[in-house]
This record gives sequence, C-alpha cells and structure tokens, in this order.
Amino acid sequence: VAMETVSLEHQIQSVQRHIAFLKKEQMELLHDLHLEILRLQKHCSELTHDLEIKELEARQQDVLDQELEEKCRAMEAQLQEKEKDNLELRKELRHKETLVAALRSSLRNKERRFLEELKRRSHRVTILDTELQKQTEAAAYLS
Repeated sequence: VAMETVSLEHQIQSVQRHIAFLKKEQMELLHDLHLEILRLQKHCSELTHDLEIKELEARQQDVLDQELEEKCRAMEAQLQEKEKDNLELRKELRHKETLVAALRSSLRNKERRFLEELKRRSHRVTILDTELQKQTEAAAYLS
C-alpha cells in the first residue's frame, strides 16, 4: 500500500508538473496571441487610416475633376460663342468688302466721267482760246 501511495504521489506530482508545464505553455501562447492581436489591430488601424486618406484624396480628386470638367464646359461654351461672333464678323467683313468694291467701281466711273468732262472742257477752252486769239488778231488788225 505504501508503495502504491508513493507511486500515486509520484504520478500526482508528474501530472501536476505536466499541468504546470501546460499552464505555462498556455500562458505563453495566450501572451503571444495577445501580442499578435495587438499587432494585427495596429496594422488594421494603419490600413484603415491609409484607406481613409485614400478615400479623402479620391473625393478631393473627384471634386477637382468635376471643377475641371465644369471649367472645360464653360470654355467650350465661350469657344462656341467666339466662333459664332467670328462667323458674324466674317459675314459683316464680306458685306463691307462688297460695299468697298462697289464704291471703288463707282469712284472709278465718276473719275473716268470727270476726266472725259475735263478733256472736253479743255478741248473747248483750247477752241475758245484759239478763237479769242483770232478775234484779238482781227481786232488788232482792224484797229
């Protein structure tokens, strides 16, 4: 019985040592798991922060893109307006060029008629001058 009691005590001590070893291993494992959880939580926080920053940047980029798109539409509208104005100015220029051509033609006709009238009058003056000389000569001869 004493031998069995010693053997049982020995077995109890061995089981207690195993239990203590397992508790120690379990505590180390729980400690390592806790550290890993903390590391993963920190990593998750960093990733969440990075994601929030990227989302903020994406929203800001969307706002910039939208502003640029609005400016582009405004510039396109201005361009269309300027093209419309240019078309009207070209029409007006063609009309004025036509008027200038008509005025030049009219001026050339008037100048040609004036020169013809000037020739006729000059010829008439020459004839009258010749006639006056004849009359002056005749009057001088008669006097």
